[in-house]
Amino acid sequence: MRWVLRAALLVAIPWGCSAPPGLPYTVGVGAHRQNHALEGFATWYGPGFHGRRTASGERFDMNGLTAAHKSLPFGTKVRVTDVRTGRSVVVRINDRGPFGDGILDLSKGAARKLGTLKRGRTAVRLKVLRWGR
Repeated sequence: MRWVLRAALLVAIPWGCSAPPGLPYTVGVGAHRQNHALEGFATWYGPGFHGRRTASGERFDMNGLTAAHKSLPFGTKVRVTDVRTGRSVVVRINDRGPFGDGILDLSKGAARKLGTLKRGRTAVRLKVLRWGR
Protein backbone atom coordinates (compact mmCIF):
# COMPACT_ATOMS: atom_id res chain seq x y z
CA MET A 1 0.00 0.00 0.00
CA ARG A 2 2.85 2.42 0.76
CA TRP A 3 4.34 1.98 -2.69
CA VAL A 4 1.02 3.04 -4.25
CA LEU A 5 1.04 6.25 -2.20
CA ARG A 6 4.67 6.96 -3.15
CA ALA A 7 3.94 6.34 -6.82
CA ALA A 8 0.94 8.68 -6.69
CA LEU A 9 3.05 11.43 -5.11
CA LEU A 10 5.79 11.07 -7.72
CA VAL A 11 3.22 11.50 -10.46
CA ALA A 12 1.43 14.43 -8.78
CA ILE A 13 4.46 16.50 -7.73
CA PRO A 14 5.46 17.80 -11.21
CA TRP A 15 2.00 19.31 -11.76
CA GLY A 16 2.16 21.06 -8.42
CA CYS A 17 5.45 22.75 -9.38
CA SER A 18 4.19 24.48 -12.50
CA ALA A 19 2.64 27.93 -12.60
CA PRO A 20 -1.09 28.44 -12.97
CA PRO A 21 -2.33 28.81 -16.57
CA GLY A 22 -2.11 32.30 -17.97
CA LEU A 23 1.02 33.45 -16.16
CA PRO A 24 3.41 35.00 -18.71
CA TYR A 25 6.59 33.91 -16.94
CA THR A 26 7.40 30.85 -14.90
CA VAL A 27 10.44 29.81 -12.93
CA GLY A 28 11.40 26.20 -12.40
CA VAL A 29 10.66 23.02 -14.26
CA GLY A 30 10.03 23.65 -17.95
CA ALA A 31 10.21 27.43 -17.58
CA HIS A 32 12.23 27.99 -20.75
CA ARG A 33 11.42 25.56 -23.50
CA GLN A 34 12.59 25.98 -27.09
CA ASN A 35 10.12 28.21 -28.99
CA HIS A 36 8.48 29.22 -25.71
CA ALA A 37 7.60 32.93 -25.65
CA LEU A 38 7.82 34.90 -22.41
CA GLU A 39 5.96 38.19 -22.02
CA GLY A 40 6.48 40.98 -19.54
CA PHE A 41 8.22 44.31 -19.12
CA ALA A 42 11.73 45.26 -20.15
CA THR A 43 13.80 48.20 -18.97
CA TRP A 44 17.29 49.29 -20.00
CA TYR A 45 20.54 50.10 -18.23
CA GLY A 46 23.88 51.47 -19.27
CA PRO A 47 25.86 54.54 -18.21
CA GLY A 48 26.44 53.64 -14.55
CA PHE A 49 27.52 50.09 -15.42
CA HIS A 50 29.57 50.65 -18.61
CA GLY A 51 32.93 48.88 -18.33
CA ARG A 52 32.05 47.02 -15.12
CA ARG A 53 31.98 43.23 -14.93
CA THR A 54 28.69 41.48 -15.57
CA ALA A 55 27.53 38.36 -13.73
CA SER A 56 28.99 36.28 -16.59
CA GLY A 57 32.41 37.85 -15.97
CA GLU A 58 32.67 39.88 -19.16
CA ARG A 59 32.90 43.67 -19.28
CA PHE A 60 29.57 45.42 -19.86
CA ASP A 61 29.34 47.41 -23.09
CA MET A 62 26.28 49.64 -22.84
CA ASN A 63 26.27 50.07 -26.63
CA GLY A 64 26.27 46.33 -27.34
CA LEU A 65 23.28 44.11 -27.98
CA THR A 66 23.12 42.32 -24.65
CA ALA A 67 20.64 41.86 -21.81
CA ALA A 68 20.24 40.73 -18.22
CA HIS A 69 17.76 37.97 -17.35
CA LYS A 70 17.03 36.29 -14.03
CA SER A 71 17.57 32.68 -15.07
CA LEU A 72 18.32 32.13 -18.77
CA PRO A 73 21.82 30.67 -19.28
CA PHE A 74 24.59 33.08 -20.22
CA GLY A 75 25.16 33.17 -23.97
CA THR A 76 21.51 32.49 -24.80
CA LYS A 77 20.33 34.44 -27.86
CA VAL A 78 16.84 35.91 -27.47
CA ARG A 79 14.62 37.83 -29.88
CA VAL A 80 13.00 40.71 -27.99
CA THR A 81 9.88 42.16 -29.63
CA ASP A 82 8.16 45.37 -28.54
CA VAL A 83 4.51 44.29 -28.39
CA ARG A 84 3.30 47.83 -29.12
CA THR A 85 5.36 48.53 -32.25
CA GLY A 86 6.38 45.06 -33.45
CA ARG A 87 10.05 46.11 -33.67
CA SER A 88 12.53 43.49 -32.52
CA VAL A 89 16.18 43.02 -31.68
CA VAL A 90 18.29 39.93 -30.99
CA VAL A 91 20.31 40.10 -27.77
CA ARG A 92 22.70 37.81 -25.92
CA ILE A 93 22.15 37.17 -22.21
CA ASN A 94 25.33 38.10 -20.29
CA ASP A 95 24.10 39.42 -16.94
CA ARG A 96 21.56 38.79 -14.16
CA GLY A 97 18.57 41.00 -13.49
CA PRO A 98 16.28 42.85 -13.55
CA PHE A 99 15.70 43.21 -9.85
CA GLY A 100 12.21 44.70 -10.07
CA ASP A 101 9.10 43.22 -11.60
CA GLY A 102 10.38 43.15 -15.17
CA ILE A 103 11.65 40.12 -17.08
CA LEU A 104 14.60 41.70 -18.92
CA ASP A 105 17.11 44.54 -18.63
CA LEU A 106 18.36 45.59 -22.07
CA SER A 107 21.68 47.28 -22.73
CA LYS A 108 21.33 50.89 -23.88
CA GLY A 109 22.34 49.84 -27.40
CA ALA A 110 19.62 47.19 -27.57
CA ALA A 111 17.01 49.62 -26.22
CA ARG A 112 18.08 52.19 -28.84
CA LYS A 113 17.69 49.65 -31.65
CA LEU A 114 14.30 48.56 -30.26
CA GLY A 115 13.19 52.21 -30.02
CA THR A 116 12.44 52.16 -26.29
CA LEU A 117 15.05 54.58 -24.90
CA LYS A 118 12.57 57.39 -24.20
CA ARG A 119 9.88 55.10 -22.76
CA GLY A 120 12.31 53.36 -20.41
CA ARG A 121 9.93 50.50 -19.66
CA THR A 122 8.07 48.63 -22.35
CA ALA A 123 5.98 45.49 -22.80
CA VAL A 124 7.98 42.86 -24.67
CA ARG A 125 7.82 39.27 -25.88
CA LEU A 126 10.96 37.12 -25.63
CA LYS A 127 11.68 34.12 -27.79
CA VAL A 128 14.73 31.92 -27.24
CA LEU A 129 16.58 31.49 -30.54
CA ARG A 130 19.65 29.61 -29.29
CA TRP A 131 20.53 28.26 -25.86
CA GLY A 132 23.75 29.31 -24.16
CA ARG A 133 25.97 27.24 -21.92
